[in-house]
Amino acid sequence: MSFPDIPKLRDVFIAQDIMLCFNGLFTATLIDEIGKALRNHMQHHDESPTAITDVFSVYIEMTQNIRHYTVGRGLVDNKAISTIVVSRAEDGRYTVSAGNMVGANDAERLCKRIAELNQMDKAALKAEFKNQLRQPREKLSENNGAGLGLIDMARKAAEPLWVSVQPIDDEYSFFSLRVII
Repeated sequence: MSFPDIPKLRDVFIAQDIMLCFNGLFTATLIDEIGKALRNHMQHHDESPTAITDVFSVYIEMTQNIRHYTVGRGLVDNKAISTIVVSRAEDGRYTVSAGNMVGANDAERLCKRIAELNQMDKAALKAEFKNQLRQPREKLSENNGAGLGLIDMARKAAEPLWVSVQPIDDEYSFFSLRVII
């Protein structure tokens, strides 16, 4: 069994200005506690209230989506391992990145939806958000996600959403999403 080289890992975190990194299974309690720590860290560093709110809401959306997906699909074993990283760039922008194991078909559907959202300007994203709000609950349930939360992240993003899919086997892929705020 090998152990992580903590000083090297710390150096990577410092070099990339990583404020938060978690790898594991998300629970509701853990999401809440990490969220509190993230808010406190940003407040301690005198970040703007708008930045704190935007970063926090994207963090919450990503982690809750991962949790709902893994629980809903029964992926509560090693396949449910998820990662989230929050960092700050020298230019003052923030990056919230998350990834988890998803079904290959779900990854394809999410990539298509993200590509659609990336083609929209801020006004179109706002209209899409309002349209999604008007949808009946049954329609939203059929959608299986990729709804309001994803649109809201796209609205907060300073750049197009970035997505990556790495096949794991015939059934699963590792899906990663990055939002720059």
